[in-house]
Amino acid sequence: MKQLTLIRHAKSSWDYSVEDRNRPLKERGMMDAEMVSSHVRGKVPVPDMAFSSPANRALHTCTIFLKNLDIPLSRLQLTEALYDFSGSSVDHFLRTLDNRYKNVMIFGHNHAFTAVSNKFGDKYTDNLPTSGLVHITFKAEHWAEIGKGTTDLMVFPKHLR
Repeated sequence: MKQLTLIRHAKSSWDYSVEDRNRPLKERGMMDAEMVSSHVRGKVPVPDMAFSSPANRALHTCTIFLKNLDIPLSRLQLTEALYDFSGSSVDHFLRTLDNRYKNVMIFGHNHAFTAVSNKFGDKYTDNLPTSGLVHITFKAEHWAEIGKGTTDLMVFPKHLR
């Protein structure tokens, strides 16, 4: 059985003249990431490995979650495949994961994460919001075989305020 926890990056700021990859989080984004990660502590399994888009906003969100969930940084790997906005690169990334990983956590972007959540989960969302988390369990033994799984948990910041 494989398990996937996907988290969309927290709310970012457009107040700076920086490239898209370098956009920082807003203060509200940091607070939402703290709130969601604290809420899911003990509700999502500790991943074998966490993967993040290299974009500043995704990586910063990732480090907040890892800290609050007591996941060591040694379990973090950056990957260009998660700097994706359509979902096709994320889909390919998941299907080519090393099968020794039973449980992974990924951090990235929309519209990719909404598309992946809806493709693989059995609960639909129009939009995975910033700092939104979805946990999906698959009956597959190999990542290449994942199909429709069971959405075990969906947490959005607005549900916690």
